[in-house]
Amino acid sequence: MTSSVLDLAPVLPVVVLTDAADAVPLARALVAGGLPAIEVTLRTPAALDAIGAIADGVPDAVVGAGTVISPRNVADAVAAGARFLVSPGWTDPLLDAMRASGTPFLPGVSTASEVVALLERGVTEMKFFPAEAAGGTAYLKALSSPLPQARFCPTGGISAACAPSYLALPNVGCVGGSWMVPADAVAAKDWARVERLAREAAALRG
Repeated sequence: MTSSVLDLAPVLPVVVLTDAADAVPLARALVAGGLPAIEVTLRTPAALDAIGAIADGVPDAVVGAGTVISPRNVADAVAAGARFLVSPGWTDPLLDAMRASGTPFLPGVSTASEVVALLERGVTEMKFFPAEAAGGTAYLKALSSPLPQARFCPTGGISAACAPSYLALPNVGCVGGSWMVPADAVAAKDWARVERLAREAAALRG
């Protein structure tokens, strides 16, 4: 793994899995399409098993846990095999737990004050969430001058259409999205479609 989650690929797939049996073929399709970093959100009972399955069965994948909102989530995700952690927001106890885990993490922010608070704590890489609702590219562009040391993975409402505008910003390392893992494709186990959509996403920053 590179030194930063933000540098693995231009797009970080945000995956919600209800069946852990889908985890390995889905991850293989994403990796084959050029998206090795995969965020499995802790929104379903199958999430931790899915993270473990990818960690064990897809060595070329860099699997992480998303929707990390408590120290318990941190411990469970790392124990399952997560290699990075992503939160929609942060508190001091959550930040302390993520830092103590020794696992790379992206705490969520949506305001300049939250960004400054993280910078004070030595954190320079963050998730910007919910990106479109919180001001989108205009907001991130406005942050880049006074806070150039902060780098972001915008997530929330990102699509193939708007992703290039985010990726063109100097303070954006990658974007998070789920358009390359549509629910109907996962339900149909159409891994060829997932791979094709992943390949298109990987090419967004040419």
